[in-house]
Amino acid sequence: MPLHDHYPSLSLHIGGRSLQGEGRHVLPVIDPATGNTLGELPLATPADLDLALDEARRAFAVWRQVTPLERGRLLQAIGARIRNHAPALARIVTLEQGKCLREALHEIQNTADTFEWMAEEGKRAYGRIVPARLPATDQHVRLEPIGPVAAFSPWNFPAVLACRKVATALAAGCPVIIKPAEETPGIMLAIARLCEEAGLPPGVLNVVYGEPAEISSRLIASDVIRKVSFTGSVPVGRLLASQAAQHLKKITLELGGHSPVVITGDVDVEQVLRLTLAAKFRNAGQLCLCPTRFFVHESVYDAFAAGLAEGAAALRVGNGLDDTVQMGPLANARRRDAMAAFCDDAQGHGARLLTGGEAPGEQAAGYFWSPTVLADMPGAARAMSEEVFGPLALIRPFSDLDDAMAAANATDYGLAAYAFTRSLEAAHRLEHGLEAGNVSLNTYAVSAPEMPFSGVKHSGLGHEMGTEGLYEHMNVKAVVRAVG
Repeated sequence: MPLHDHYPSLSLHIGGRSLQGEGRHVLPVIDPATGNTLGELPLATPADLDLALDEARRAFAVWRQVTPLERGRLLQAIGARIRNHAPALARIVTLEQGKCLREALHEIQNTADTFEWMAEEGKRAYGRIVPARLPATDQHVRLEPIGPVAAFSPWNFPAVLACRKVATALAAGCPVIIKPAEETPGIMLAIARLCEEAGLPPGVLNVVYGEPAEISSRLIASDVIRKVSFTGSVPVGRLLASQAAQHLKKITLELGGHSPVVITGDVDVEQVLRLTLAAKFRNAGQLCLCPTRFFVHESVYDAFAAGLAEGAAALRVGNGLDDTVQMGPLANARRRDAMAAFCDDAQGHGARLLTGGEAPGEQAAGYFWSPTVLADMPGAARAMSEEVFGPLALIRPFSDLDDAMAAANATDYGLAAYAFTRSLEAAHRLEHGLEAGNVSLNTYAVSAPEMPFSGVKHSGLGHEMGTEGLYEHMNVKAVVRAVG
């Protein structure tokens, strides 16, 4: 299917067929930069979900027999097609999610990376031979695909976060029924069609949309589904975990984050500011790994706060399709309202607003919010403990590194943490002392396909990506074979 610059036709994608109309309820899909309707999304009926389950059941019998080598070749072909269509795919992401086009293009490239890495790693699920304790006996451990996967992905990175789940499951030999976010449906549909153009058998990848609670409960309760994967909020993660536990099904959860950044007094402030401006306001701060709570040593606190405010105020906010724009809109009106509430609460507790704190006046439509920097953040402010998920940078000084780490760890979240220092001793303490599944020192780089991605505390269960993520989709079989 050739991709063009227009927004794709919206449908369900089940068993290799596009399903729409036929009396199904629909939802409008809104461009967050303009408020315009991009298309109408058909919602799955119970019969559609049963069809998807039947297709996944049937496909598992076929797909598990395809050799890892052949699965790898097909995933490589999918990655190549995604790269070949990257500009058109990126435009879809920007239209429905809002992020700047160059950020969307980077997401699409990361999506191709994901398929390509899993294409190789899927060949290396070796199992192992165990020396036998009895004569004339062999012992070995096999890794086998767990079965069809029910996957649920969010709207903030609608291509790469969905395809992490898809590529890993496919590499392990598992079919997928994925429910991406209804706010951003077009990109996964476009990628699903590219997958089947590359040769993926019908039914191995099915894409459905609809009422989230109805879809999750029906899929998880089905005997067909053997594994659940979810990226989203903590409350929904708890609900799905309880449903999966009721049916004794393995689940991977990547939940919220509230990432701290500890900055010691020996850093190059200008270099840290340059990296921070790019990382903090990427995707308008709407990412679970977003650096948000900045604990800055008092010796460089004023310089860092002033520099971050100056840089944030200079960012150009607007429609992500404009090449000159540096930050796009928020995804919806709810996120904009949340930013206003966080800012009001922080200032009510004594925080200083250095820049932003309002919707930019020059934007007549869309869900925009100015890049915002709040200094002298008190611990009692809601934004210091609740996930912000927007373009708010919260700064607080410290004098003692142990105090900074204690404050950094003082939330229920533990997804990512960052630190900047030139001291090897401080780096060692921070690496071992920060409570997070992902820790980056002197960089905001995190979450490469070859690295496991997971959270601690309320930020999740299990792993995505890396070898660990692949093994989450496999059963371990211990085999003892005696000579007959």
